[in-house]
Amino acid sequence: MMKNIVIAAGYATRLGELTKNFPKPLLKIGEKSILGRMLEDIDSIPEIDEHIIVTNHKFAPIFEKWKDENEVLGDGEKSGIRKPITIIDDGTSTNDTRLGAVRDLQFAIEKANVNDDMLVVAADNLLFFSFKGFVDFAKQKGTPCIMCHKQPSKDKLQRTGVVVLDENYKVLNMEEKPQEPKSTWAVPPFYIYKKENIDMIMHAIENGCGYDAPGNLAHYMVDNVEMHAWPMAGTGENLRFDIGSLDTYKEACEKYGKA
Repeated sequence: MMKNIVIAAGYATRLGELTKNFPKPLLKIGEKSILGRMLEDIDSIPEIDEHIIVTNHKFAPIFEKWKDENEVLGDGEKSGIRKPITIIDDGTSTNDTRLGAVRDLQFAIEKANVNDDMLVVAADNLLFFSFKGFVDFAKQKGTPCIMCHKQPSKDKLQRTGVVVLDENYKVLNMEEKPQEPKSTWAVPPFYIYKKENIDMIMHAIENGCGYDAPGNLAHYMVDNVEMHAWPMAGTGENLRFDIGSLDTYKEACEKYGKA
């Protein structure tokens, strides 16, 4: 089986007052939250048997309330999330004391006693594809996997992870925010790690892995184990909408609020 671990412990300071006292993943786009839209898809994947959401101490009660309203646990009369939801409070209360995405993943693995394969996702994107293709690809390859998509803009490539792949989509090289990108394959914040990778993940930071961004761990893993990359069809702009500012949130509401 596979756990879905959602990294949602950030403070989204770029959205100002909108997220001062409310978590970005639970902002509504129309009638549904950003997180709710993502979990509707992931919840339908047979391999997923639990959603583990790691958040901060400030927002944990809000996520618990959301869980109570959205977790239906097999009630055929209701719509909602049918796999169990576990909320993990990482104990931080300010942006300055945040653990960082990699430390939050380690914390969630430890507190939830995770001993399965893991789908690890960031919760601030609207997505227009299904994660099922990603899960099926990882099963076929039998390795930890990342996603990738074509990104024609050099400026955008300089602000994300970039990978070089062989003809079988094995990752040959990964760089974070390269000034001179070696390919046009950009890496969004969605990953699959294997059960046998857990020990490596738990010791990654002490062995030199960065801790703030989720891409730090993917980069570390590429340097230490065989990994493959699932190519999303089309460009990133067609398949996901990254909500990183007040302007992009307003744009998302206007474009997709009725969907």
